[in-house]
Amino acid sequence: MPFSSVFGATVHGTVKNGTTGKPAADVQVILIQLQGGMQPVLNSKTDAQGHFTFDYPSIGTQPMLVRAVYRGINFHQPLPPGRDQVQVDVFEPSRDPKTISVGTHFVIFQPNGATLEVGEEYAIKNDSQPAQAYFRPDGNFEIALPEGASLKQIAAQGPSGMPVVQAPIDRGKNKYSVSYAFRPGENGVRFSYELPYTGNTASVKLPTVYPGAHMVVVAPPSVQITGEGLQSGGIEQGMSVYSRDNLTANSALTVNISGTAPPPSSNASDADAGAQNRDEQQGSGPASGAAIQAVPGRLDVLKWPLVGGFLCVFALLAILLARRPVVAIAGGLSEGIAEVPVKPSKKAAAAPIAAPAVRSADLAQVDAAVGTSLDALKDTLFRLELRRQAGTISEEEYNQERARAEKVLRDLVRG
Repeated sequence: MPFSSVFGATVHGTVKNGTTGKPAADVQVILIQLQGGMQPVLNSKTDAQGHFTFDYPSIGTQPMLVRAVYRGINFHQPLPPGRDQVQVDVFEPSRDPKTISVGTHFVIFQPNGATLEVGEEYAIKNDSQPAQAYFRPDGNFEIALPEGASLKQIAAQGPSGMPVVQAPIDRGKNKYSVSYAFRPGENGVRFSYELPYTGNTASVKLPTVYPGAHMVVVAPPSVQITGEGLQSGGIEQGMSVYSRDNLTANSALTVNISGTAPPPSSNASDADAGAQNRDEQQGSGPASGAAIQAVPGRLDVLKWPLVGGFLCVFALLAILLARRPVVAIAGGLSEGIAEVPVKPSKKAAAAPIAAPAVRSADLAQVDAAVGTSLDALKDTLFRLELRRQAGTISEEEYNQERARAEKVLRDLVRG
């Protein structure tokens, strides 16, 4: 049986206004193909009930994306293989900065010869009532880099866990902002940069833009980290973890770094980058129209040492999948599709579907879909462990989320 006929080539969707709870009529909807670059392939508009339909041969055979454009703002929903129904939630925009709050601030240090690679991520929550999306086309979230830093990329993600590369708006003095619609729920902004690492040592003044954030600093265990108020949290997933509470806004925490560490696995980072896509910058402010580059894989290569403890699990899973006489397709993960259709940005469980007679060309699509789901699970586990270490999740919630991740593993190898 041809693979495309197993799932069909039609998707039925609904656009719902998450602020009013009503269907969103006359909203432009775009179907985007992710493989081979992010390519819009179909356009439509919702009817009076917010419904739309797309007919396209690749639907069901590869990860795709649905974009709804509401009030000039892009809202996205991943469309994973094996799914023929999708709902895209849009929200009324708010320009009030109190719509969001900044919780944990993650900083990851990775020496790489004469360069210190640094990844940072802010965990952002939108608990607005009624539910609104925080958005300003002229920039609504600011980051600051240490002196001498060279910015690599900035990405933002919404509750779906899908990172979208942002065109930075240069504010001068090593400050940048992005224009991104932060939807209700958990969001994030992540960015990476490089610093000189002469003599395997550096003193980095980490600027703090937002007050009260809980900072978590992560580095390889062979690297020595000191800083005023930094408390050691021991070793987590093969990495040293430190934390600091109650940082004030517009201040700086000096962190001293010394020592060397093996570079992250290039294979892992390449595999992760292969699951990424591209997207367009939100809005029509100064950043719009800028070229959007490939989405970095969870703070580029800096994430991978943190999930090293899980690699043996996925190696075993790959062997089990290779031995199976039929193929399973993961329908989705709680963190989105590899966080970028991904990153899976943060909710349906995987549902194995058997394809008994699949052509060799279709097997490649199946393998890509499974690899995408594995990337998403890696990111789910990574974030879960960091949230536990940072104290931003209760033990009960941790156990529930971990159980869901383990269920995905079981579903993938069920046969």
